[in-house]
Amino acid sequence: MKIRYLGHSAFAITSAKGVRIITDPYGTSPDLTYGEITGPADVVTVSHEHFDHCNVDPISGNPQVLRRAESVKAAGIGFKGVIGYHDDERGRMRGGNIIFCFVVDGIRLCHLGDLGHRLDDKQLAEIGAVDILFIPVGGLYTIDAAMATAVCDQLKPGVIIPMHYRTAKGIPRIAGVDEFLRGKEKVKWLDTSQVEFRAGELPDGQIIVLKPAL
Repeated sequence: MKIRYLGHSAFAITSAKGVRIITDPYGTSPDLTYGEITGPADVVTVSHEHFDHCNVDPISGNPQVLRRAESVKAAGIGFKGVIGYHDDERGRMRGGNIIFCFVVDGIRLCHLGDLGHRLDDKQLAEIGAVDILFIPVGGLYTIDAAMATAVCDQLKPGVIIPMHYRTAKGIPRIAGVDEFLRGKEKVKWLDTSQVEFRAGELPDGQIIVLKPAL
């Protein structure tokens, strides 16, 4: 399985059989200047309907779009949407947020979208075991570095991939990734947007920082 970081909270995940999943495709703006996502996909997940997470139209390939908290099979892969919130007041400030869990090539992935709170026992049970976790760390609109660390401690994934943090092309008012990384030992910076994983060969508690592709 290959994971390519497109930017913001968007990843392109490609299975060994060539099934391509895109998560939370952003729309561009004066403050969010990553290149538009126009490549093909078989499945697109949308955690919530804010412009920087739901820009499905430019994506080619007539993908199946998942935007509900339900269990469904798409392109031969099982997806589970878990109800969460964009803030710590059960959505009163910014609305809902769907956590997507799915298995690709025997590897269990979890994309937290714009999570805004610590996970409760029900959510933890629904999410289950996680091999690779995509987690927002920039704060302001999502959980911040400290809360992201707490959520990682809750889920105990093998691999942690930070997202939704400030970069030269990202939202300027949120924090950069360094705040989340501070004090952590198992950090691997890659000067590339793509990384490949195989089931049974995953590191234990490794944080991988990818370079945005767009």
